[in-house]
Amino acid sequence: MNYLSAENLSKTYNDRWLFREITLGIGQGEKLAFVGNNGVGKSTLLKILTGEIATDSGSVVIREGIRLGYLTQQPSVADHVQVKDILFHEGNEVAKAVKEYEACLADEHVDPDRMQHALEKMSDLNAWEYETKVKEIITQLGVPDLEKTFGTLSGGQKKRIFLAQLLLQEPDLIIMDEPTNHLDLSAIEWLENYLSGPQITLIMVTHDRYFLDAVATEIIELDRGQLYRYKGNYAYFLEKKASREEILKSEVAKAKNLLKKELDWMRRQPKARGTKAKYRIEAFYELQEKANTDLRKDKLELDIKEARQGGKILELEHINLTLGQHTLIKDFSYIFKKKDRIGVVGKNGIGKSSFLNVLTGKLKPNSGEVIPGVTTKFGYFTQDAMNLNNNNRVIEEVKSIAEFITLSDGSQVSASKFLDNFLFPPEKQYTYVEKLSGGEKKRLQLLKMLVTNPNFLILDEPTNDFDIDTLNVLEDFLENFTGCLLLVSHDRYFMDHLVDQLFVFEGDGIIQPFNGNYTDYRDELEEAELKKQKNQNKNFDKVEVKNADTKKGLSYKEKIELEKLVVEIQEIEGNKKKIQELLVSGETNHEKLINWGKELETLEQQLEEKTNRWLALSELE
Repeated sequence: MNYLSAENLSKTYNDRWLFREITLGIGQGEKLAFVGNNGVGKSTLLKILTGEIATDSGSVVIREGIRLGYLTQQPSVADHVQVKDILFHEGNEVAKAVKEYEACLADEHVDPDRMQHALEKMSDLNAWEYETKVKEIITQLGVPDLEKTFGTLSGGQKKRIFLAQLLLQEPDLIIMDEPTNHLDLSAIEWLENYLSGPQITLIMVTHDRYFLDAVATEIIELDRGQLYRYKGNYAYFLEKKASREEILKSEVAKAKNLLKKELDWMRRQPKARGTKAKYRIEAFYELQEKANTDLRKDKLELDIKEARQGGKILELEHINLTLGQHTLIKDFSYIFKKKDRIGVVGKNGIGKSSFLNVLTGKLKPNSGEVIPGVTTKFGYFTQDAMNLNNNNRVIEEVKSIAEFITLSDGSQVSASKFLDNFLFPPEKQYTYVEKLSGGEKKRLQLLKMLVTNPNFLILDEPTNDFDIDTLNVLEDFLENFTGCLLLVSHDRYFMDHLVDQLFVFEGDGIIQPFNGNYTDYRDELEEAELKKQKNQNKNFDKVEVKNADTKKGLSYKEKIELEKLVVEIQEIEGNKKKIQELLVSGETNHEKLINWGKELETLEQQLEEKTNRWLALSELE
């Protein structure tokens, strides 16, 4: 079943074609991922598909009855609106009932009649399953307190709220622009599994290559105003893209050679032009357009001279940091060595950025010492663009640091040339910073950091707002960087290729070193979880089934166990019913209601375990 069809879409921006006469369709269960350089029109195309902006020509048709959900990069809501009002749409009766129930639980002085009404409404609408889904989504995505107002939240928290809102609406077709930005690694992995489900139909723009591989069924590249589709993973896309570009180069070269002959033919006998074959004249103009295809591709060039690094780089001695009531760092010590390449992982809000600020001296620890080496020169790339002056022009931002920049081979280039290497051509260099896009500001921020010739790079989420080609260039540069590298990133592909050690933030200030990259760490966690499950299984009596011929029926002990299980299951079901009755009895004590809710969860877990055991024994009777 086709959910969305787009025919012959065209769009211009600043007298430049973003794309011309492109056609696109998506059917039920398909998952399309758009890729392409910054500025080619990926986000614009998504906005056209959702109806947020109009196309210059062409049409978009969404099948009747299909509900569309759209996650933008910059959602906006009034500052006074509470989180719960964003999450639960008033038009959804089930969501409305869950919202009221959650509000009653959060209110220690809730009116008894209000709580009673909320519980009855939950039961009438059979909303308990939906409430379970709500808890899973807001927990996995790290959605903050439902009572908070929108204006008090960080940019990352706002993005996660709108992502949760989208998933709770359960649309038939999901359109997402950079869904993994501002999510921690565990949240990304959960979202990856969620969106991989067969019931999800999805169109997304993403630069996260692992996420793209795990979720997308098809990669669509937007390049030079045209769409190119690839059914396969990211590696397949790279291979076929390289082949396509080689073929294009060959075609353009042939067209240029042929154009010389055809141009000579067009110039001959100008008075007899009307007698020339019309088809050949039309073919000439098509050939001319092909020969004039611009094969140049803007590519970021990273090249700097590194400051000399001495024997002592940076030492941390028994660092402790507490902010408010939260312990972020607890008695952490480490001596940085030459060519250390360390990734920092942990949930959002656990203290990773504060840790980086301690290293660079922006934040003082409560106790302990941070001792940098005499020659250590930090380059600190932060998540925001606070070090940019919006009132300056682009070239003024660079000249405020240096008029000339020294490259790795010792040669020097002007600030203007260096900007050109960073994809800021001369006409862009006199633009005010405030008018730059998010990706351009990030690029300028990276440039300003590298101009200082650092030998210790600290990068906090450097992959946001960069396209895949730029990330590849940045990866190549960092792989050849001979100084120390400390990296915080939600991009697992980026981290796996660059680090060989981790600082794992486990909570309560505990920072655990780990030898290996992020995939190594995840593999070890999975192995530990499997061992844990095996050990738990040993605590249960196991039914040994060697084969159907050697063992028939149950042992005496198993028969007794089976009889007991029937009684125990009936008893648990009776207790479960009593708890459910208590929940709708009109009780007003907030603490009792919470305890009954927890007891109900425990009973359901016990019932599942006993039932599974009963089924296993019953099969052997």
